[in-house]
Amino acid sequence: MANPEHMEIQQDIENYKTTAGKVSLVDREAKQHMEDYSAGVRHYDKEEYELAIDFLERALKGYYSEDEDCQIMCEGPQRFEEHEYLEYKAGLYEAIADHYMQVLACKHDCVRELATRSGRISPIENFLPLHYDYLQFAYYRVGDYVKALECAKSYLLFHPDDEDVLENAGYYEGLLEGTMDPDTIKPRKNYWNRYGARQDEHSVPSSISSEPEDGPRLSLAKKPMPKPDRELKEGGPLLYSDVKFVYNSQQLNGTQRVLLDNVISEEQCRELHRVASGIMLAGDGYRGKTSPHTPNERFEGATVLKALKYGYEGRVPLKSARLFYDISEKARRIVESYFMLNSTLYFSYTHLVCRTALSGQQERRNDLSHPIHADNCLLDPEANECWKEPPAYTFRDYSALLYMNADFEGGEFIFTEMDAKTVTASIKPKCGRMISFSSGGENPHGVKAVTKGQRCAVALWFTLDPLYRELERIQADEVIAMLDQEHLGPSEMNINPKDEL
Repeated sequence: MANPEHMEIQQDIENYKTTAGKVSLVDREAKQHMEDYSAGVRHYDKEEYELAIDFLERALKGYYSEDEDCQIMCEGPQRFEEHEYLEYKAGLYEAIADHYMQVLACKHDCVRELATRSGRISPIENFLPLHYDYLQFAYYRVGDYVKALECAKSYLLFHPDDEDVLENAGYYEGLLEGTMDPDTIKPRKNYWNRYGARQDEHSVPSSISSEPEDGPRLSLAKKPMPKPDRELKEGGPLLYSDVKFVYNSQQLNGTQRVLLDNVISEEQCRELHRVASGIMLAGDGYRGKTSPHTPNERFEGATVLKALKYGYEGRVPLKSARLFYDISEKARRIVESYFMLNSTLYFSYTHLVCRTALSGQQERRNDLSHPIHADNCLLDPEANECWKEPPAYTFRDYSALLYMNADFEGGEFIFTEMDAKTVTASIKPKCGRMISFSSGGENPHGVKAVTKGQRCAVALWFTLDPLYRELERIQADEVIAMLDQEHLGPSEMNINPKDEL
């Protein structure tokens, strides 16, 4: 339930069902108010507004009940977290003060606890106000303008300066004029009056809107796509005259995206492919799991250090092994320059990978070669969130894929919306083509099924934090330095093998 995109667990569950016969699986950690909220949002997205209202209202009732229980439980004995219990010494008034500070901290944590899905660490941002945001528009669409105004005013208790909802409230008031006094419609009292003006600390105002035919701009209660926490730039020099610019972020319908051609030549693609066939290991990078993403394909990979090791031992041509090192450095420099980064971009992981369609398993196939995901956070389409927490590689900042061939069927790279369904851009791989993008939740992506042949690419992940530099890359730098000292031939691409420190 915490990782709905995890293919292997899904397959394991299906196997367990088959083995055990007809069974009904129950999530013992599910929170009913959260289940109702998710169901309400799903109906809202399908424009089934009456059903959305039923589930969202039920979710609100469940939230208030759970919150009251949580508040009551906080009134009991508390552990003094900042003091060793057996050595704790305090006077009467100090002990009373410490106790009630713990009670207040506990009550404050109820907000976080109720907004956190089972299996997650981080809460859903703006969780309680979002109920009212969805409801105000849903009630409008079913023609209940009184309830729409009531929910809009309730939302504004949390975010009084939200321009979209303020405009919505004004519009609802206009619809009610002549039939009743809009000033008599008040925000809902149950939560606000009972606990005071307690703010939801994880708040992001609603900001994506639409314009219905019969009214002004109305907030659709949709949260904006996540954005990187740094200044966004792009359009810097590509550094190499042969590299051809194809599309930028706007043309790819997203943020921090670029598509380039001719990053490497046809001959370099062929040479790299020959190296791959000699060094790749099935399941490399996935603890030997030969089909980590789909049972319908075989996955193989190799790192840059392994390529250099094989080259040094004479198992593959050293020149070809070094090509893998050099073109990955070339890609790093291009990404760093194009996105106009003001600090050094370091390798986080470098992987030469091939996906091969398994014969006899392609009929009626409806899965992906690589499910939709983000590279530095856990994508949660139902919550419209990308959780930047372990086990995600939260330190990754930019990603790139450099393709080596086109002689296969399927395998298109796709970007999607946060729902992991709506495709915003599709890219057909070919030799020398490179797609690069920021690694966060603003860029959910995946790979369509490879239905025939083998699809190969150099996968690259980068970080701006030197603490998370790829260890094998540092070792590969040392191998290159040693080879240069032994006069085994400087790189034809004239690239400094050392990352800048």
